[in-house]
Amino acid sequence: MSAPFDCIVIGAGHNGLICALELARGGRRVLVVESAAHVGGAAITRSFAPGFKVSACAHLLHALPQAVLQDYALESHGLKFAARAMPTHAISATGTALRIGTQELCGAGVTPADKAQFPDFRQRLMRYAGVFHSVLGMTPPRLSLTRWSERFELLRLGLRIRLLGKKQMRELLRIGGMNAYDLLDDNFEGDMLKGALAFDATLGAEYGPRSPGTVLTWLYRLAGEHASGTQGLAQPAGGMGAFSDALATACKKAGVEIRLGAPVQRILVANDHASGVRLVSGEEIAATTIISSADLRSTFFKLLGTEHLDTGFVRRVDHFRSRGLVAKLHLALRAQPTFKGVDEAALRGRLLISPSMDYLELAFNPSKYREVPSHPAMEVTLPSLNDNTLAPPGQHVLSALVQFVPYDLGPNPAAARAALLENVLATLEQHAPGLRELIVATELLTPFDLEQEFGLAGGHWHQGALSFDQFFVNRPVPQSQQYQSPLPGLFMCGAVCHPGGSVMGFAGRNAARAVLAQGV
Repeated sequence: MSAPFDCIVIGAGHNGLICALELARGGRRVLVVESAAHVGGAAITRSFAPGFKVSACAHLLHALPQAVLQDYALESHGLKFAARAMPTHAISATGTALRIGTQELCGAGVTPADKAQFPDFRQRLMRYAGVFHSVLGMTPPRLSLTRWSERFELLRLGLRIRLLGKKQMRELLRIGGMNAYDLLDDNFEGDMLKGALAFDATLGAEYGPRSPGTVLTWLYRLAGEHASGTQGLAQPAGGMGAFSDALATACKKAGVEIRLGAPVQRILVANDHASGVRLVSGEEIAATTIISSADLRSTFFKLLGTEHLDTGFVRRVDHFRSRGLVAKLHLALRAQPTFKGVDEAALRGRLLISPSMDYLELAFNPSKYREVPSHPAMEVTLPSLNDNTLAPPGQHVLSALVQFVPYDLGPNPAAARAALLENVLATLEQHAPGLRELIVATELLTPFDLEQEFGLAGGHWHQGALSFDQFFVNRPVPQSQQYQSPLPGLFMCGAVCHPGGSVMGFAGRNAARAVLAQGV
């Protein structure tokens, strides 16, 4: 076998890179092995048409913690921003537009009652998100609470909830399991406002706004926003790949070795302990600790093998739910499009097509039956307005997240894909007349495509559903909820672990600290 390392990290996505960087800073000799020819995983920039580049999967930073930016000095390692604190506008086919700020609403159709209610409602939710934020950076305790450190962490979490005050603590406990539809209906009047807020509650999740648990997924998103501080929604200059490149530079300066084009065939085991990896090339590399950023089934079924696991654990892994419902659309445009009711300043942010909660629910319903929505909900950005390196002079890139698109497109996937593209373009045309005439090239990535290209299990952002039975102490499954696995020496650090996906890096950092805490 090759000369041993202390740790081998499988996968050079942002969680894998952050995990490797933390381990190197902790004095470990670290190797990162990546099957692709580039770092970044789902956070990459690539060309999809001659002269046009796009952030291929994740397209904005909304939950990047200030701590990650500052602790790893990413801006000194090449990360620059084309835009920060990007505005959010809800738009409609009639030309009505609503700007949703952090503390205020403005635009046509805002009722006086909603305008008065919004700041207090937002402040209340951000207080709850602050509690969730404290959870993101924790290693989830085992419910047995055999160690004092685990008892202390859980007591500290309980204290944070109690310090909300009796009234707010009860309110958090009341709404925590609710659906977003009922919560928003209880607090607001305007359909556009409720539709836009419900969109954020369901973005990247497996649920529509009437589904129980969508307040949980909304608080998760707001917790990421809380962690990002004043940065808000941000667009890296050069696309999301620039963020991953900055992480890779920081890793190399810390002594991490990164090998690209090196897919892992097998996790090696000796004396019931992870002992290294075998690459597809046949090369075997030894290490005392292996950390996988791959999804649950890939790690335990493909790379490790069920012969090293007990039957109960195999069953839990097999039943782990991962069903992505978000597609990604890229359009190369010969000129800047015009959207009804919004100016260029609004176009430099994100536009939400979700005019009501009923619209959003009707977009969700077909996914239950492996059908595509006739009127999809979308988050639309024009990244080339903030960064002219992404398209030829005078031309532009449109990037959109499309909800809700099933992973399985039914018995005729080609026909379903064609219908989906037509429905998406027709919806965009209603909001931006003449858009079709500007299109130079089109790329539509369904959840199945996202799985194939980026290794996202089920095409799911979080490599698994964020739900009460797959969250915090239950994530991903019993016997692997503390970034560990039933096999000594094998850890996990990907989005499948607590706290989940989005480009925030907590899973990678928490996993590295769990490894270092064990002294391995």
